[in-house]
Amino acid sequence: MLSRVLSDTVVPVLFKIGPFDVYSYGLMMGIGIIVANYVLVKEFERRKLGADLATQITILAVIFGIAGSKILSLIENWGDFLRDPLGMALSPGGLTWYGGFLLATIAIALAIRRRGFNFLKVADAIAPALILGYGVARLGCHFSGDGDYGMPTTLPWGVNYSNGIVPPSIAFKNFADIFGIYPGGAVPNDALLHPTPIYEFITGILIFLILWKFRKRLKVAGQLFMLYLILAGTERLLIELLRLNPRIAFGLSEAQLIAIPLVLIGMFGIVNLKQTPQVIKS
Repeated sequence: MLSRVLSDTVVPVLFKIGPFDVYSYGLMMGIGIIVANYVLVKEFERRKLGADLATQITILAVIFGIAGSKILSLIENWGDFLRDPLGMALSPGGLTWYGGFLLATIAIALAIRRRGFNFLKVADAIAPALILGYGVARLGCHFSGDGDYGMPTTLPWGVNYSNGIVPPSIAFKNFADIFGIYPGGAVPNDALLHPTPIYEFITGILIFLILWKFRKRLKVAGQLFMLYLILAGTERLLIELLRLNPRIAFGLSEAQLIAIPLVLIGMFGIVNLKQTPQVIKS
């Protein structure tokens, strides 16, 4: 029953407005941005950083986040990009989270420096909103069935993604064997799969609640952001175990290879910041 209910929510196009399609992925990304911006403004006001800076950061995060996500996706699919550069570049799909995260972080850090604010203090204010927006946007991956789902499962909440924009027969076609059940990676479109975007939505909410709880308790600038790096990086490390992404090195996917340094930076940062504190006044 639960499997059927979840499977029925895989609807890439929600409805039409005249000649225009309203896509579930774009809608959830928009909702994620709105929710994150609301939390960001409230936290910036509490920390006396100014709502105008929060709005500027949201705009930078959207612009450079999308640009970075698209750039990394094109690099990952370099062969397809060379065959159809214009089509790949203008495609609304093909966004890789860590590309957007890294490029947006650089852009935001430069903007914060120009405004004369403490980067670590601002990063602390951003962390809760960032993970909340990420979690909400991940639901768009589920509703659209864009291939970010997990491996086959027999759990009662397994989802049929055959109506998604990237059905399983396409998503798994480059894998030689899956559990010995689907030789040659020939996974049928109606196979029940781990709904990993829903898992990420749930863990995103949990991480948000943890950060929200500790945002007033951690008194050293940067500690909350470092905690975000640890929790968010660990979440991605674990969720990749359920997804059949290509293993790049040491049996790890690209996302895991990026997540590990972020977790280590978070751990190192917390220890280092304890030794050289920058006490938050607000």
